[in-house]
Amino acid sequence: MSGTLNKVMLIGHLGDEIKMHYFEGGGCIGRFPLATNETYTSKQTNERVTNTEWHNIVVRNKAAEVCEKYLSKGDKVYIEGRIKTRKWQDETGNDRYTTEIQCTDFTFLTTKNESGSAQTNQPQQQQEQKSAQSVQPRQEPITPKPEVDMPHDDLPF
Repeated sequence: MSGTLNKVMLIGHLGDEIKMHYFEGGGCIGRFPLATNETYTSKQTNERVTNTEWHNIVVRNKAAEVCEKYLSKGDKVYIEGRIKTRKWQDETGNDRYTTEIQCTDFTFLTTKNESGSAQTNQPQQQQEQKSAQSVQPRQEPITPKPEVDMPHDDLPF
């Protein structure tokens, strides 16, 4: 094989809300941490051990807006993309590096009902609004493509 491949596929839970950054030209970027878990049984202690790996996810433009609108902390999502390492300087001038997953495709794996029941600390009024909205059927999985430029009114969900 003469070519190379940079492809990442992750299924995990959002560790925080999506942080959006908007640019003057109309573009935007959304960033959020994604947690994946590995569970195994330790041979020495016979206990189940869980290791959590954190991934920095970057989503761009319309895909970022869709993620911001429909994803919340704790939601389960499938992310597909590529690994990108950026170099930057901190306030003291030292070179720093960060590794991110540049998201090219995603699928929501948490339904509205699961998302609403996971956030039990919300006021009762917000819970009732989510319950009323979740009565409408929603097809799963939803896989918006970042390169598709759909107006907000034409979203399929």
